[in-house]
Amino acid sequence: MSDLTREKLNQAAAIVAQSESEIDVWLTFVRETSGIADPCLPFLMEGGLTWQSALLVSKSGRKVAIAGNYDLDGLEKSGDWDEVIGYVQGIREPLVDALQELIPLSVAAPKIAVNFSENDDKCDGLTHGMFRLLERYLAHTRFASSLVSAEPIIRALRGRKTQTELAAMRGAIIETDRLFAEVAALAKPGITERQIADFVQGKIAERGLGYAWEQEGNPIVNCGPDSAVGHSAPSAIALAPGHILHMDLGVVQNGYASDLQRCWFVGSEVPEAISRAHAAVLGAIEAGFAALKPGVSGWEVDAAARSFLVAAGYPEYLHALGHQVGRVAHDGGGLLGPCWARYGETPYWPVEVGQVYTLELGVAVEGHGYWSLEDMAVVTEGGAQWLSTPQKEIWLLSPND
Repeated sequence: MSDLTREKLNQAAAIVAQSESEIDVWLTFVRETSGIADPCLPFLMEGGLTWQSALLVSKSGRKVAIAGNYDLDGLEKSGDWDEVIGYVQGIREPLVDALQELIPLSVAAPKIAVNFSENDDKCDGLTHGMFRLLERYLAHTRFASSLVSAEPIIRALRGRKTQTELAAMRGAIIETDRLFAEVAALAKPGITERQIADFVQGKIAERGLGYAWEQEGNPIVNCGPDSAVGHSAPSAIALAPGHILHMDLGVVQNGYASDLQRCWFVGSEVPEAISRAHAAVLGAIEAGFAALKPGVSGWEVDAAARSFLVAAGYPEYLHALGHQVGRVAHDGGGLLGPCWARYGETPYWPVEVGQVYTLELGVAVEGHGYWSLEDMAVVTEGGAQWLSTPQKEIWLLSPND
């Protein structure tokens, strides 16, 4: 087991022990993880599992793994599980026995946290079939009505970044900035969105990097006012004088992601409309950054940025100001977003120390394109600190071929 996985497994044990919801055991229940992998699995172990398997972390700090006999080797060699239990015919008996041992008889109403959530996809790794199977295994035991959501545990584990995780994310940011610089050297009138994306993807492959979201739409590249803004694949639209070149890019290095947006203007002089848009976008992001402090709700941070942008004369952006970043760009947990139904409870969750958020928004500039910026910040006791270096100036590209 890597030092980072060990670090996160130990952090998980501490979170369960300190759980305000008085969870007795956190149970991650999986099978055939090469096909459907619970998003939590990389925090608990390396590799995958084939047969039905149970990874248990108890309130007392004890860590128990139950797996089929052909899956035991890696778990045992890691040395990080207090007990590794194998089975051949079925997992029900060793699972119930382990729960009996981990949860004292004095606990009148046991709480076993499992990985389902209505709010957060990264906390929702337990499939419906596995949930029903688990209910059947626990029927007619004292744990029959014990299953509750592990959402608070998982979002704490994913969100509270260790120094090792932050170092990996800084490395991913450095690689992303390097790619932006190379795009600036390459981009000129006549080059298409697809050509820019192909160049970036070639560099990602050459450097052994991963993608912070699906490769087909990473990077997002927009050239000028006719380009489709949003999560769309790069097109054959060519860059031209007067265009905004906008790029949204996220890579993965050492298991952790970046997610940044940058803009350039193709021209020798900056039009007033571009200067105004840049000032409004940058000012709104800085307003959100100033509001990003431990204990505030995500919607409050979003409101600070949103109100600044509207006061500057622009319409509201139609998304959240920011999301958490970790092993992937959209890493679940609390959201810096408005209290819209589609976001569930996530905008109400409090900001915590150690969480890493994007701050991102943009505006359409008539006749030129989409001006949008995105940077990453980590929450500390004293407020937010930038992990990336914000683009504070308007970058120019030569209008000549």
